[in-house]
Amino acid sequence: MKAAILLAAGLGTRMRSDVPKALHPLAGRPMLRHLLAACEQVFDRIVVVVGPGMEAVARAAAPHAVAVQAERLGTAHAALAAAPLLEGFGGDAAVLYADNPLIPPATLSRLLAARAGADLVLLAMRPADPARYGRVVTGPDGRVIRIVEWADADAATRAIGLCNAGAVCAAWPELLRWLRAVRNDNAKGEYYLTDVVAAANAEGRVVRTLEAPEAELRGINSRAELAEAEAEVQAALRRAAMERGTTLLAPETVFLAFDTETGRDVVIHPHVVFGPGVVLQDGVEVKPFSHLEGCVVEAGAVIGPFARLRPGTHVEAGAHVGNFVELKATRLGRGAKANHLSYLGDASVGAGANIGAGTITCNYDGVAKHRTEIGEGAFIGSDTALVAPVRIGPGAITAAGSVITEDVPEDSLALGRARQVVKPGRGMRGRKERR
Repeated sequence: MKAAILLAAGLGTRMRSDVPKALHPLAGRPMLRHLLAACEQVFDRIVVVVGPGMEAVARAAAPHAVAVQAERLGTAHAALAAAPLLEGFGGDAAVLYADNPLIPPATLSRLLAARAGADLVLLAMRPADPARYGRVVTGPDGRVIRIVEWADADAATRAIGLCNAGAVCAAWPELLRWLRAVRNDNAKGEYYLTDVVAAANAEGRVVRTLEAPEAELRGINSRAELAEAEAEVQAALRRAAMERGTTLLAPETVFLAFDTETGRDVVIHPHVVFGPGVVLQDGVEVKPFSHLEGCVVEAGAVIGPFARLRPGTHVEAGAHVGNFVELKATRLGRGAKANHLSYLGDASVGAGANIGAGTITCNYDGVAKHRTEIGEGAFIGSDTALVAPVRIGPGAITAAGSVITEDVPEDSLALGRARQVVKPGRGMRGRKERR
């Protein structure tokens, strides 16, 4: 059995935010959920440690167990908060940080495997700029002697390139004993997780490091570091999309979500943004400056430019969604077209229907949402307002400029506009002559 303790009680002071640090998003998903997704592939049990009043973080951790660190007295103290939820557990346990969200499952598996040759294993890295990371001091045999924080290090120690990434792994009964041995006799009066190294060495145990790339282990403590991590995640997502057969005409301008699915021969133009929950089937084209979230686009459909697909939207094969068209909770049928300046919300549009420019489904009455149904092959004239709930039958036509408040039968023409009145002699010339 293997357990993971995820420390997510940090407030993220350097983020200068009212949002807990663990909930700041990367590629459309909170940092905590990134780490949980990796841990779920490796560990049998997961405990997330949060601070008091962090109900939003606890909800993000679901369905995993949550422990509350009543006082923020340091990282070792936070790890100990998980102890009641691991009562009687005898397997290996790893302590990880929610602000190190990019550790992949393969590295977590390597961390557990490294326990075969050591009693305590630390994740470590060799960053291009060691900056203020704690340095890992090792002996000639590679065993860890101590971890020295940057502020406490002399020039020789600061020259060491091996840096502590924070995570540790050991048999839980031993790790628990070492955590309880940690003292707070330091400048901040806190209990530091790194001090378990000294506790293990005091017992003559073997402490070693497992090295991994900086890109996997980097900590995120500020907005600038969040942006740097986002850039790395986006680069990886773009590469993966292109390897699946998707063309990104200007990759650096396309922003993908963690779960964006793209098929073969998909073409994505510059300046397209994806929120979570988007599926693009084979041969889809997304033109510039479009935003898609929570939607499915079937094979051969064309989206954009300047289109917005909101959650609950399903665009069937070969359909067209054009410039400045917004769809929300709408199914656009096979081959249907909504090419210009329209809003379709809470609607179903049949195959082959044509939605004229300026069409609006008036779906909200101030209290509840209502649906609009447009049948196959229907033709909705430009500047039509469809006041839901309303049904337009197959093959029906609505005249341009109409306000439709009643159902339109199949193959019928509906006109719902005021009668035009013409007043001769009252044009511009007539007005000037009367002055």
